[in-house]
Amino acid sequence: MEIVVLADELQKQELAHGLSPRGVVWINNEEEFRRYKNADAYIDLEFVNDANRIALLNKLLPKLVIINCVTDTLQKTNSSFVRINGWNTFLKSSIIEASSLNENVKQKTEEVFSHFNKKIEWVDDIVGFITPRVVSMIINEAFISLKEGVSTKEEIDTAMKLGTNYPYGPFEWAEKIGVDNLKKLLNKLSKEHNRYSCFVH
Repeated sequence: MEIVVLADELQKQELAHGLSPRGVVWINNEEEFRRYKNADAYIDLEFVNDANRIALLNKLLPKLVIINCVTDTLQKTNSSFVRINGWNTFLKSSIIEASSLNENVKQKTEEVFSHFNKKIEWVDDIVGFITPRVVSMIINEAFISLKEGVSTKEEIDTAMKLGTNYPYGPFEWAEKIGVDNLKKLLNKLSKEHNRYSCFVH
């Protein structure tokens, strides 16, 4: 099996965990997908939801196309793709959240991620999956606490790591995930319910 993966250096480290999985080709930009027309699967960890990127990935179908897309559902990208939560820090996990509207591609997706010693947890095709929603709200609450003068960023990070055994404090996590990613998700979710109103800055 040949799997072509578009990833930056951090994503590559998190997904592969220092392994050199057989059959995996790492590429640096989306145009390189065209060079591997006979691959069995394509993973776009740097996916951007725009017409040009979708048109390029559409040309790879009916092969398996997997995109890192937390904030947009398959209805807003392409219902033939598989979506995963590939935010920074989440690819380190042995379990990857994914959505698919096509039952026929699930087994192959699981086979692809087994090359990286990862298991797939299939979830509904909703904005933010499950874990990013929860983590985004934790980070949002930390920003509210900071604004209200409850404590400093450093103290809040320390308290959450020691008190809850989180791998990162909320401000540390926000930096690793990317504040823009968090804002985009929270602003989108706030259209569903005002409890998601964004205080991240």
